[in-house]
Amino acid sequence: MQRSNNTQYFTNIQKDKDKIVKEVIARVYDALDEKGYNPVNQFVGYIMSGDPTYITSHKGARSLIMKVERDEILEELFKSYIDNNLK
Repeated sequence: MQRSNNTQYFTNIQKDKDKIVKEVIARVYDALDEKGYNPVNQFVGYIMSGDPTYITSHKGARSLIMKVERDEILEELFKSYIDNNLK
């Protein structure tokens, strides 16, 4: 096997992670809305406390949101806010 002196790296890891976080947010939002909860209030409660019971188990939303870190959710929300309101 021939060795290369160039470092190989994955270029799409961050983009893939961002896409996953966006999908989780969208699916959890839909599940909360479907059950009649205020999705914004429930997301805030979850992000502030870390308590997954703020998220409904409807459509697997609670399990889904626990697959991503709260800071990743917050980062995605801030990026979206900045892109849509400050640029």
